[in-house]
Amino acid sequence: MPAPVPSSAVAEPRTTWHVPAMLALALGGFGIGTTEFVTMGLLPNIASAMKVSEPTAGHAVSAYALGVVVGAPVISALCARMPRKRLLLVLMAAFALGNAASVVAPTFATLTLARFVSGLPHGAYFGVASLAAASLAPVGQRAKAVAAVMLGLSAANVVGVPAATWLGQNLGWRDAFIVVAVIGFATVAAIYRFVPELHGIKLTDPRTELSALRRPQVVLTLLVGAVGFGGMFAVYTYITTTLTDVAGLPVGLVPIVLMLFGLGMVAGNIAGGVLADRGVDRAIFVSMLSMVVILACFVAAAHNPYTAALGAFLVGASGASLAPALQTRLMDVAHDAQTLAAALNHAALNIANAGGAFLGGLVIARGMGFTAPAAVGAGLAVIGTVLFTLTVFFSRTRNGT
Repeated sequence: MPAPVPSSAVAEPRTTWHVPAMLALALGGFGIGTTEFVTMGLLPNIASAMKVSEPTAGHAVSAYALGVVVGAPVISALCARMPRKRLLLVLMAAFALGNAASVVAPTFATLTLARFVSGLPHGAYFGVASLAAASLAPVGQRAKAVAAVMLGLSAANVVGVPAATWLGQNLGWRDAFIVVAVIGFATVAAIYRFVPELHGIKLTDPRTELSALRRPQVVLTLLVGAVGFGGMFAVYTYITTTLTDVAGLPVGLVPIVLMLFGLGMVAGNIAGGVLADRGVDRAIFVSMLSMVVILACFVAAAHNPYTAALGAFLVGASGASLAPALQTRLMDVAHDAQTLAAALNHAALNIANAGGAFLGGLVIARGMGFTAPAAVGAGLAVIGTVLFTLTVFFSRTRNGT
């Protein structure tokens, strides 16, 4: 079983929720989720304005993901000694400035650089915010607190992304990033006002944080996320064409189904937090197995508009339910290197994003159709389940249980 969180890493036990602080932390997740996904919906607009092809414009999406993967370990290690509230403020200020730079970028090259910079704080913010939420949560409700932070990310797919996409399509793509920058600066103000000094979270040093990478349970858990979570992204990346060309849904109704997908993520995130507080490993198994079944069923469900809409909701729910449990497990098994481990979870999820999209595109390019990504996703979820089974087996063998 995972080792318990060190007592030095957790504040004095609480009996009530610190609601304003949780909302402030979730607001940052809302801004991050909005900027991460809105670029995809505005690619045609960006390509036209910058006079580049859509595939080239897609490099802006890749640049953001690369920023997440690079920033998560580097920032977490280098800023290990910084007080956690101050680090949250610095990260969100950098995030807001990166999005402000996206607004004024004069060329596509500078826009790509701005997107990379915007992605750098992503993983570190969620890592530190998850630890902060856990330290402010009532006893026995750490995973619910982590889910509360992640709820902002899920809610972005319901409200933030559709609203920013509509704004960008009708008023200009730069306006979407103005909204994100404003959310970022608002989060800075909210954290400053409502989040207390996080004295209960132990400060470490770069060497201690990097030691997480030497812990097999940390590496294996990250691998589970990087592989298993790819199934959701294999479907989501190509969901629009699947809905129109396979399910026969009118293009005007696609945003409604995408909103259902986002609502599924919200529901799954909440359910995942509840399950993880009752048993982290069991919650991961339940989430992984549900992804296997739902993604496999989506291959058939995608041929009907009603079952496709229901399937989109369930795909979002099963995928999002995994995130709080993975985040909590990484905080458990990392011991004193919790900040880096928690941040790396989001680097792993961005690797899953890239990997799922790539494999889904590969089977489509080979003429297997737009339901093939769901079959690939189910396969990735199976591999993730097997990996996690081995992870738990090695953990219990080492602990003699």
